[in-house]
Amino acid sequence: MILMLESLVNFTEEESKLLIEVLNSSLQVNKREQFFSWLQGSFQSLLPHEILLCAVNIKNQSHLHFESYITTRYMTDQHVKSVTHPDDGIVTRVINAWKKAHRPMLVADGLVLKDTGDYRVPFEEGSEVLRQVELKNIAAHGITNKEGDVVTFFSFSRVNGDLNAKHAYVLELLVPHMHNAFLRVFNDQQYSATLIKSSESGDNKKIISSREIEVLNWVHLGKTNPEISSILSISINTVKNHVHNTILKLGVENRAQAASMAHKLGLIS
Repeated sequence: MILMLESLVNFTEEESKLLIEVLNSSLQVNKREQFFSWLQGSFQSLLPHEILLCAVNIKNQSHLHFESYITTRYMTDQHVKSVTHPDDGIVTRVINAWKKAHRPMLVADGLVLKDTGDYRVPFEEGSEVLRQVELKNIAAHGITNKEGDVVTFFSFSRVNGDLNAKHAYVLELLVPHMHNAFLRVFNDQQYSATLIKSSESGDNKKIISSREIEVLNWVHLGKTNPEISSILSISINTVKNHVHNTILKLGVENRAQAASMAHKLGLIS
């Protein structure tokens, strides 16, 4: 307890209580929807954000696998693909920089290249570039194995306020617990099962995106398109497109069948 109190010296009493609440509630996270709800609770008071991109190192895959947790309508699947591109995506560049230092990374318009010892600004990026990919800013940190390879990595964007040392401090405290929770979610949902074989062809695989899984989960819970639109802060047309895409990918006839099939495959609970 003494060590815990010492680690909270930079926090207000209310923030310290919130941190304990967030850490305790992380132990109850086992499923994707629980992880998402956890992020939208007291977590937001410590690190308010609209975009979280989670990377995990899957054995025998050459590139990191990404999952997204997004509450803004502006960030699309195409944006996610762009920023996580294995060659030149901005989040990939942050990860590559992080591998050399293993300290929290902060990137935002106005932040100059520096290393404080507690965090790094690995490169300078203008507002126009960040605006084009809808990120606004990046606060990121991860976990490595004993060989120094990335195991999980968490990149927050559209973080409220100007990024500073306190954001880095919060990342240091939260990421180990995020790592454990995310791996439980990942293993429970068996995301390797998101590679779904087309019903028409045994060799044509199609991927159900994390956002599509999120929409299907709400469909499974009986929510209408307008309700899902409000919950996820995306347009009704975007919801309709996600539903339509999952119907095609799963080889079913309607939204109810898509949700049922996703449930049987273990993609949603």
